[in-house]
Amino acid sequence: MTGNTDAVEKQASKEATDWFILLKDEPDDAVLRREFEAWRQKSPVNATAWDAVQQASKAMDTARPVYSDRWAPSLAKLRAQTEGEDANDRRPSIVGAQPLAYARRPSRGARRGRRRAMQFGGLAAAACVLALLVGPDLVRELRADHATGTAEVKTIKLSDDTAVTLAPESAIAVSYMAGERHVRLLDGEAFFEVTQDAERPFRVAARVVDVTVLGTAFDVRRGDEGARVAVAEGVVRVSHDGAAPAVAETLAAGQLVRVSWAGRAERSDLPVDRVGAWRHNQLIARDQPLGAVVDELRRFYAGRIIVTDAALASRPVTGVYNLADPIAALRGIARAQNAVVRRITPWLILVSAS
Repeated sequence: MTGNTDAVEKQASKEATDWFILLKDEPDDAVLRREFEAWRQKSPVNATAWDAVQQASKAMDTARPVYSDRWAPSLAKLRAQTEGEDANDRRPSIVGAQPLAYARRPSRGARRGRRRAMQFGGLAAAACVLALLVGPDLVRELRADHATGTAEVKTIKLSDDTAVTLAPESAIAVSYMAGERHVRLLDGEAFFEVTQDAERPFRVAARVVDVTVLGTAFDVRRGDEGARVAVAEGVVRVSHDGAAPAVAETLAAGQLVRVSWAGRAERSDLPVDRVGAWRHNQLIARDQPLGAVVDELRRFYAGRIIVTDAALASRPVTGVYNLADPIAALRGIARAQNAVVRRITPWLILVSAS
């Protein structure tokens, strides 16, 4: 029964996307509008799918394009090529672009403009995905010695036998010198198990926040607003010399500090078995805002997750979720808040208040 329901919802989502593109192409076509209304009113599933597509459109309108100066000219060229050809003769060639299903409606002759809209819709969607997802990854990996992709966890052994486990969408650059071992966390999160060497301190830099150790195990997360350091074993020193006043915190096992880029430090305790819990496919939340928990989950999902309601994003979440199944984890998070999860496409999910 569940399988049949999922299939109906997926088909309705595809058809809603097709109608959205057709109506954008010919907004003044009264016949088209009547046919669309008949489809929308045919079932509650169709109406729900249409509402979800409109929400997705509004959400994507507010997303800030990344590296648009690089991909916009290519998209314009693709559009020019498309407008000069019949969509029946040429299908999208961008890797990963999925042709949109046509809305089922009576044929009224050739509609080249609409077919071009369908084709361009696939190209535009693929270009947006590339701009929002691939662009930053490419730049990050060009700077990195080691990097991971979405849902990828990787352990690297450095030349001194120090083990570094990278969380998904993370990157490091390594620089070993005679008197110091230096690693830059360029993005994401990493768990370090450092081989002791009194002659060469081990230092991790997450932008302006430095972590210095001799031999220990600890986790470092670099975020948009600052860095977070949690210790599983040994002692580390966390500093931000550029802040006023400067930050200088010493952490032992079971302790955590969050340091903002502006230099505000907040300490707390964290059970040792929760340090780097993502290595065991666990997402552990304790009174964390739903938006922050979803941010943690995003690294394990190959697409975009958008929380459409700011009030919903601020609600506290507590629980343990399985990162090996990010969709089920997201549904569990939403269920606890009486929220709704809608999978609009294979790469776009909306979370909204019920």
